[in-house]
Amino acid sequence: MSNKYRHDAKSFVYKVEEEAELLAFLLKVMSNRSRNSVKSILARGQVTVDDHLETKYNYPLYPGQTVKILKNKAAIKESVLIGMSIQYEDDDIIVINKEAGLLSIATAKEKKSTAHHQLMEYVRNEDPENRIFVVHRLDKDTSGVMLFAKNEQAKKTLQNNWNTVVKERTYVALVEGKVTEEKGYMKSWLRESKTHLVYSSHTPNDGLLAVTRYSLIQANQDFSLLELQLETGRKNQIRVHMQDLGHPVVGDKKYGSKENPIRRLGLHAKVLAFTHPTTGKVLSFEADVPKSFFAKSK
Repeated sequence: MSNKYRHDAKSFVYKVEEEAELLAFLLKVMSNRSRNSVKSILARGQVTVDDHLETKYNYPLYPGQTVKILKNKAAIKESVLIGMSIQYEDDDIIVINKEAGLLSIATAKEKKSTAHHQLMEYVRNEDPENRIFVVHRLDKDTSGVMLFAKNEQAKKTLQNNWNTVVKERTYVALVEGKVTEEKGYMKSWLRESKTHLVYSSHTPNDGLLAVTRYSLIQANQDFSLLELQLETGRKNQIRVHMQDLGHPVVGDKKYGSKENPIRRLGLHAKVLAFTHPTTGKVLSFEADVPKSFFAKSK
């Protein structure tokens, strides 16, 4: 059914050879473990499929996918962060690369399996008084660069001046259909319904102004890969603007997507450049675009 084709100090990596549900696959490749032990490995977020964290027992696997299992010892070590990695850290900020599938912050249902909670535990290992402050968010199913503050002052400086502090916010989106324009510009006013669906109004000042610029990286008949520059950072902005364009983000059922060949949301925060809240220097961070985005739009 599968072969372990490599492993390192932290992970076992397997290649999927035939269709299966994730739990069944794990039970086969980890046949020396009990069902409960395998279920808890899955529930703790130690399993990634291709480039995203997955906890669902019945998640469907297909030939060619890669399943990575973080070893228990590595997961137990406090320095190991699940579903994310630290790109940069100093006394004021932490920049991470978040995988798709990891919540940025707690929800009513989930308190611990979040980037914020893990970073809080991480900084409290050094000093129990340490804290982490949320500056901005990425949707659970969006991957890429994310910034947190390590003290109240840094948080206030970043949040209160977000539009001037941020020098570049570049996303990459895999969208449905063939986009023919090489470049484009979207402008609308975003409103949110009672059911938390964000939608565009083209009446000036009827909601929050949202501006997105896009350029085409590559496309085939079915899918297009776009680079997007955000001039405003509104909730679900890219997802709504891509729906308005007639090319919804792959895997985004909420905003019109009909297909999900990559089995995740086709949205990735590629670059975040900003002025450091204390030093005033401009820092820029980049997270590699998932390979599946390129493969589907070739």
